[in-house]
Amino acid sequence: MKTTQYFDYTRKRPDRAQIREDWIKSVIDKPDKTEIQSDGRIRKWAKISETGKYLRVILLEDGETVHNAFFDRSYKE
Repeated sequence: MKTTQYFDYTRKRPDRAQIREDWIKSVIDKPDKTEIQSDGRIRKWAKISETGKYLRVILLEDGETVHNAFFDRSYKE
């Protein structure tokens, strides 16, 4: 999985350290929702059954480099 330096840094935060790589890959492969940001980055969301929460993954314009991943408390189905 390709990642940005920002992702590698933020992943060390206690609230992000629990996010598993296989969850990120599942959101990328089978998102419930996808949006393109004005800067070209791609947002994807999917519900993680183990936590009952929605994980948001932000990819760079190439569609494969992970820039950010976090549980999105404001996501609405």
